[in-house]
Amino acid sequence: MRTILATLHSKYIHASLALPCLAAYCGNSCGDILIEEFTVHEPREQVLAALLAAEPDVVAFSVYLWNRRETLDLIDALRAAAPHIRTVIGGPEVSFDGPQLFARHPGLSALVRGEGEIPLRGLLEAWRDGKPPGEVPRLSWRSAAGVEEGPHAPPLADLDVIPSPFAAGQVDLSRGLVYYETSRGCPYTCAFCMSSLDSNVRSFSLERIRADLGLLMARGVPQIKLVDRTFNYDAARAREIFRFILAHNRASRFHFEIGAHLLDGETLALLRRVPPNLFQFEIGVQSTLPATLSAIGRSVSLKKLEENVRALRETDNIHLHLDLIAGLPGENYRAFLSSLDRVAALRPHHLQVEAVKLLPGSPLREQAQALGIRHDPNPPYRVLATAELSFAELEKLRGISRLLDLTYNADRLAGFLHGLSEICGSLGAGLERLERFWRSQDLHRLPVAQRSLFEHLGHFIANEFAPSPPRRLTDLLARDYARCERVTTAGAPAFFDQNLSCAEQQQVRRLVRAAHESLRGQGVKLQFFAAVFHALPEFPQRTPMLFLYHTRSGAGLKIEEIPL
Repeated sequence: MRTILATLHSKYIHASLALPCLAAYCGNSCGDILIEEFTVHEPREQVLAALLAAEPDVVAFSVYLWNRRETLDLIDALRAAAPHIRTVIGGPEVSFDGPQLFARHPGLSALVRGEGEIPLRGLLEAWRDGKPPGEVPRLSWRSAAGVEEGPHAPPLADLDVIPSPFAAGQVDLSRGLVYYETSRGCPYTCAFCMSSLDSNVRSFSLERIRADLGLLMARGVPQIKLVDRTFNYDAARAREIFRFILAHNRASRFHFEIGAHLLDGETLALLRRVPPNLFQFEIGVQSTLPATLSAIGRSVSLKKLEENVRALRETDNIHLHLDLIAGLPGENYRAFLSSLDRVAALRPHHLQVEAVKLLPGSPLREQAQALGIRHDPNPPYRVLATAELSFAELEKLRGISRLLDLTYNADRLAGFLHGLSEICGSLGAGLERLERFWRSQDLHRLPVAQRSLFEHLGHFIANEFAPSPPRRLTDLLARDYARCERVTTAGAPAFFDQNLSCAEQQQVRRLVRAAHESLRGQGVKLQFFAAVFHALPEFPQRTPMLFLYHTRSGAGLKIEEIPL
């Protein structure tokens, strides 16, 4: 019997972790097992052809909210093209579906619920032996009598019984990004999260973790993303893994989802030793409103979280990604903007705002009607309105989220955002005003290139603050632009003041000649741009500024700023 384990990624760079773990656990007892990974962007006929070319007896799909529709369409196409092939689905997106799914998709043979190792192996062994999978736990399957259900059973208690898919060579390490788990489950019961259904945290042994991480680091995998829901639920365990990485890493970078409130003094002291750009921490703040945190069952100390984030930010060697979730119960529009301002004050490197998704099986989805929450019934199940937030207000927050990505998270408009926050009273108020302008110009509908972004922001300043646009804000915008892109005299946007005096122009020429001389023979191309600024924070009076742009083959753009 030949089985294909397949999934459809949202991007090619993503490599599956679930499928290699399933293949490793099934081992040789289930017949031949192949892993095939595609993306949702590939034509269905192309994916279908690749699957059929392998001549499988079974195709088992790993299903997530981004690929549900495409996967079910593939199952329908497989039934039409090759009705003898059995199809299986599993994963968080379908674990709570019932018999209706089998009725809508006649080609579906079986559905695995929850963690897949035990039920998938039991199912494949039963089919291999020509038997019904009657006692296989957490499984639904189609039989002549209809859709049948296996018994309930807990997932694996000892994760080490899953052979390492990395050691077996079953994980594609060539894509630049590898997902890795050191534990399953989460100690917290956040109502919006599927991990709240498994509060029994199980860890691989430290011996196994060291072996897997050692292999990945030795292979030079550029990015290792740990998918543990709360990596540092056990402080001593987390420190052991951090120390192992620090002692053995060659060139890999690591992403962790952590609970910042759980960091203790010993861990913070260890983290101060981490080299820059080695670690990235994703920290779910979600809300700063105590009533909202209580409503979703998220018991964290905001005071401790903020203290620890400030400590990490002060050292500034770890990239900090902080998350807020809009549409949670009890938090209205103004309260959410207050949460945004409070989190922005911690100066994270990345501030993400997302609308809550009411995932099938999550406690929040079960409570939605009682809480007055309405959501899209189709993936990704985003909230559409709550008792506290209208659809229009959620749309504003979605617009603010996009503007954060275009500005703050792109790390190219720090000066402008600081100036806008000062004028409007806070970052949230500034982004609210900017979002209103963006919407009035219908800009959310269009992709925005970097130059266009700055030009739109120039129009925002000119229109929103007429008849006297603040010179300082315009200067900050112009300086941000000159610091992130090579500007030419002929092609500079209108918000630049290029009116240098003759003496200033002569000084620019002297400085450029000197720079050319100093770089002679180094293979560096030098270009320049000069403009006048009138109200920069450190130069409140009229100040001409020279920007030197250094480019070298194989290296990025280097920008030098010289006040005259």
